[in-house]
Amino acid sequence: MLRSVCLALTLFSSLLLLNIDRATAKTYRVYFLGGQSNMDGYGYVKDLPKDLSDQVSGVMIFHANPAPDAVPVDGRGIWAPLKPGHGAGFKSDGTSNTYSNRFGVELTFARKIKELAPDEPVALIKISRGGTSIAIDAAGKFGCWDPDFNSGTGAGQGINQYDHFLAGMKRALQTRDIDQDGEPDTLVPAGIVWMQGESDAAYTEEIAKQYEANLKRLMDLIRATLLTDDLPVVIGRISDSGDNPEGKVWNYGEIVRDAQASFVKKDRHAALVTSTDGYGYSDRWHYNSAGYLDLGSKFAQALWKAPQD
Repeated sequence: MLRSVCLALTLFSSLLLLNIDRATAKTYRVYFLGGQSNMDGYGYVKDLPKDLSDQVSGVMIFHANPAPDAVPVDGRGIWAPLKPGHGAGFKSDGTSNTYSNRFGVELTFARKIKELAPDEPVALIKISRGGTSIAIDAAGKFGCWDPDFNSGTGAGQGINQYDHFLAGMKRALQTRDIDQDGEPDTLVPAGIVWMQGESDAAYTEEIAKQYEANLKRLMDLIRATLLTDDLPVVIGRISDSGDNPEGKVWNYGEIVRDAQASFVKKDRHAALVTSTDGYGYSDRWHYNSAGYLDLGSKFAQALWKAPQD
């Protein structure tokens, strides 16, 4: 936990430096996209409409390389114009990106935000990993967002998803000229989009009942990382394909769904997107292409309406 706090303090300093010299900087509204596999995105690029098949004008993205727990801290990535391929299978070595044949919510999210504020440059920071939990006891083999989760040996001892998150944010926010136009840019935190909770609904009732408290703690930490206590947060409600002989994929999904709703009810700067209940699935865990297209737009609309003060 001490290591995480030190990294966070360093990150705070980076963000403060980025807000120097506002007179010459282009100002980007920055949105963080985080969570597990339905934030990764399992839509197929081949299914995209023509207007989303190329770069999204006026939008930059830093997509951190997904990494498991118990490996050296990663966070590698580069700022690049947003285009298809930031779904499951995306990789970055910190010098160049390897795009996949999948996409997530980022495309329609960015497009809708640009429709709502056409004159404001948009920047996305995406850090997610499929299967990850917030609860330590639900980490399984995929990883955990709890800063206190401690596993592994050697150089990876104690490294978890929160550590990778801090490393990715630090790399993203320390870049002075994200669009490489020769002018320093100002990055202004504008919102958090969180799509996660399925893993916390898969184990026991006790773990699922911890979700609200775990979610609140993590959102508080992410807000603190971005130096904005009341930063708007939009939560995507988990849903269930029912593609299981027992009837449900997530045995304790209703508990987590209730926890998500309760968190939003108590946080006046948070909103809940519930359209996920109506989406089709490409497999038992992930939405189909049409679902991700709709979800990105719904996230943007909800975030735009969330109280800003």
